[in-house]
Amino acid sequence: MPRPQGENCDALTGAIIERVPESPPLYPAFMLSDRPDKFFASERIREQIFKHYGREIPFSCEVVVTSFKDEPKILRIAAKVMATRESQKRILIGAKGQAVKRLGTLARLSLEDWFRKKIFLELSVGVAKEWRFDAGALDQFGYSDSRD
Repeated sequence: MPRPQGENCDALTGAIIERVPESPPLYPAFMLSDRPDKFFASERIREQIFKHYGREIPFSCEVVVTSFKDEPKILRIAAKVMATRESQKRILIGAKGQAVKRLGTLARLSLEDWFRKKIFLELSVGVAKEWRFDAGALDQFGYSDSRD
């Protein structure tokens, strides 16, 4: 049976407001996030992987932004999609490179929407075997406590 949606939202909002202490803003009003633009670039590319590849591919991939150059008229981004196995790399690239080309086009459009600027996106695909179980790789991919 589907759950009703929208019920008791006002009561919930009121209860939260009563319990959360007031404080001055932690960041300036113009600041969208404490994460760097490179983080959002990699996440926008990952989003397209989740939307357009099936099965285990999205869960076995990581996107590493290797270059991020913000020029007056264009933002140049180079990123590498890292898979855990060669077979996944082949799926990401596709026949004659068509799958990665499509990924690049969709990711570029998403990035242009996010950054509100013309994007030059250079995508490559590599393999980092079992990166999800490698502490060094996890740190390199940004899964440590420190933020770049």
